[in-house]
Amino acid sequence: MYTANEKRYEKMKYNRVGNSGLKLPAVSLGLWHNFGDTDKYSTMEEMCFTAFDNGITHFDLANNYGPKAGSAEKNFGRILKEHFKPYRDEMIISTKAGYDMWAGPYGDGGSRKYLIASLNQSLERMGLDYVDIFYHHRMDPETPLEETMCALDQIVKSGKALYAGLSNYDGPTLEKATAILNELHTPFIINQNSYNILNRTIENNGLKSTAAKLGKGIICFSPLAQGLLTDRYLKDIPEDSRVKKDGRFLKEKNVEDNREVLIKLNEIAAARNQTLAEMALAWILKDSDITSVLIGASRPAQILDNIKALENTSFSKEELDAIDKLTLNK
Repeated sequence: MYTANEKRYEKMKYNRVGNSGLKLPAVSLGLWHNFGDTDKYSTMEEMCFTAFDNGITHFDLANNYGPKAGSAEKNFGRILKEHFKPYRDEMIISTKAGYDMWAGPYGDGGSRKYLIASLNQSLERMGLDYVDIFYHHRMDPETPLEETMCALDQIVKSGKALYAGLSNYDGPTLEKATAILNELHTPFIINQNSYNILNRTIENNGLKSTAAKLGKGIICFSPLAQGLLTDRYLKDIPEDSRVKKDGRFLKEKNVEDNREVLIKLNEIAAARNQTLAEMALAWILKDSDITSVLIGASRPAQILDNIKALENTSFSKEELDAIDKLTLNK
């Protein structure tokens, strides 16, 4: 039986989620990759132990994480049952629904039917009575926004989630959704969106500024651009890299098109006594509008390396200007 490190809360920073009463660790663990049925269970265990032992209390999932879909929740549920049951009240566990999950017209989107059915399945896979945060995973133009928000409200008020969240929304839709949830008195507190040095979408679609205005938190996934913002691809593409093994999200062309920028970003990081990955995470966490970054990992050492970003999240104006000059026109 796993026993947690007694000093696990000494070094991690915890940030308040918008104007809510909840805090999240500055670094959270995402289970998008490396927790499916094609991965090694003992490595999953070790990554969860390493994360929690170092103050990472937040574990983020979705119904379709795998492969196959649902397997990340199933594997995490086994880890919870075998090792983390005594620590459940110290943990923030989140999941989502919105993308394609099962066959037929009720297996994706934003309908009340899909969201409630999906969460029930997620809870069963993880062996939980509730999750701490439940997200609608994407905007769905085919479903009235009121229906989706009312489903989130029902989910929270039924006790199956403590807080509601939205993922992959833009600023205008976030504002409309917030108005509905405020009227329902639903504890909606957080947005989950892709954000990194190379991907400034939430700066351009109003999400970042609107979340700040409304007092909502932001947690960022793909903060290292699927591994692009690391030292893995500065010279070539390793045979054991994600690009070679799983080219769904990061492709060889992405690497080749960005290599010159990556090399120059790495020079800025080196001058800060950081790795490129550490600087990329620190760049996000420099901003008080950001609550947490969601890291992915394939081995425990990567988690420890990413936590080092917290040692220096301050940037000079010259550093920020140099980063922007390299990346804003990408």
